[in-house]
Amino acid sequence: MAIAADSTADQAPNPAPGKSVGEAVKAPTHPDLGEPNAEAADEEYEEEEEELDGPEAEAAEREKIEAVFQRLSDAPVGIRVHDVIIEGNTKTRDALIEAEVVELIRSAATVQDLVRAASIANARLRGLEVFDSVHVTLDAGPPELPGTTNVHIEVVEANPIDGSVGFFSKPEAKSWSVEGSLRLKNIFGYGDIWNASGAYGWDQSSEIGVGVSLPRFRSIPTPLTARPSLLSHDWLEFSSYKECLLGLSFGLLSTMHHNLSYKLTWRTLTDPSQMASKSIRKQLGHNLLSAMKYTYTIDQRDSHLRPTKGYAFVSTSQVDGLWGSKGLRFFRQEFDIRGAVPFGFYNAALNAGISAGVILPLGRGFWGSPSSVPDRFFLGGHSSPVCSLGGLTSLLGFKTRGIGPTEVRRFVPSESVMNDSADSPGQDYLGGDFAVSAFADLSFDLPLKLFRDAGIHGHAFLTAGNLAKLSESEFRNFSFSEFGRTFRSSVGVGIIIPTKLFRVEVNYCCILKQFEHDLGNTGIQFSFSSPM
Repeated sequence: MAIAADSTADQAPNPAPGKSVGEAVKAPTHPDLGEPNAEAADEEYEEEEEELDGPEAEAAEREKIEAVFQRLSDAPVGIRVHDVIIEGNTKTRDALIEAEVVELIRSAATVQDLVRAASIANARLRGLEVFDSVHVTLDAGPPELPGTTNVHIEVVEANPIDGSVGFFSKPEAKSWSVEGSLRLKNIFGYGDIWNASGAYGWDQSSEIGVGVSLPRFRSIPTPLTARPSLLSHDWLEFSSYKECLLGLSFGLLSTMHHNLSYKLTWRTLTDPSQMASKSIRKQLGHNLLSAMKYTYTIDQRDSHLRPTKGYAFVSTSQVDGLWGSKGLRFFRQEFDIRGAVPFGFYNAALNAGISAGVILPLGRGFWGSPSSVPDRFFLGGHSSPVCSLGGLTSLLGFKTRGIGPTEVRRFVPSESVMNDSADSPGQDYLGGDFAVSAFADLSFDLPLKLFRDAGIHGHAFLTAGNLAKLSESEFRNFSFSEFGRTFRSSVGVGIIIPTKLFRVEVNYCCILKQFEHDLGNTGIQFSFSSPM
């Protein structure tokens, strides 16, 4: 019996009669399921084949195949894997493929278990991202070994080079950026992926990074990654500082639900304007950051871009200052939970979620010491809250870093000023040690078939959130009633236009609640982001 598990379709563990598992099911005339009288049955089938011809032979063949599948669906059928044969890997080493699938396949004791194992093996190999297609075929074993099967794994290796480039906007920050990436895959045959990425923003922000990922290293079953990077951010408009980060990150554990990483970073904060507030000036200079980060993820949604059903949960825990950096030792915890409910008309679905995060400084007298401003939580921005799983969501209608605690900047009089009157120096947005955000988004198809075919759809949304400072003994003044009363919120409607190059959102936002110094604006807002 030959059963093919193809990478282009989901695999059914117990195929119904006449149905295929994967791309095709090719059942031979005499399926070998380990019967003691297999040889006698073969002789009988051969005699029948000689007598039948044309439509009668096809009908007999169909009946035999249906009988095989009926037996598979009625009860477990014992089987033993005789050999695993790998084909098509001109560059990829056999040891990599064997480490991913051989133990799994050989552990199957029944035909049903073997079909399931073949499906899982197929998914594992496709997950390496170095194959264009994977075919796993179960065929009859040697005639002298009844009840055995040979597993054929045929792979087609992917193009070793791919890349992408895109232009993105953050209208709330009046900035545009160009981003590009290049990947070299399977250069040494170990499933290794080498990548380089870069981004440059017209707001003078930039990022350069290179990295390598190995799916397996010796006996370690989890993928390992290493990535040096150089990142520059210009936050002069909102918080009066520029940030430069030179870092080296290591991925230590990566599975479906768990991710563990370590990052070592040299960070520099500067204030070219010399107008930073007192809180910002205290933190200017150089610091060495060392952080361990653990993320637990469950995502059962049917889509990452436009979910119509399912739920997702992400918990992120981070400990900074492992090397005892003064003033930079803290614990950071974030939660994000959301769900989608379909309505059954116009492909409408309601997405709702809530996120929360807290930063607690560590060390002696930690409640009286300040937390690091760049590591605090900030709210605002125009990115879609539906797509941003993993942390605090954006508040549509508010600028980036547009809400929360502020402090007056230092006033530096200009030499050209000839009178005593001068404009206010403005405010620095300091972020918060405790933050909560929530959203509700109703997406729906538009009436025109042209829009539906292109994936263009509408949505109505409600977003809300707030920040609070806990460090430097501010926790003594914190109350949940006051925190809830000062929630900022906005509502609106919009159209989402997905393309292969970018995702466009055109929203009309209406600010429901904001406070002094908040950067909220009612009106039409545009956003261009990655199609993900």
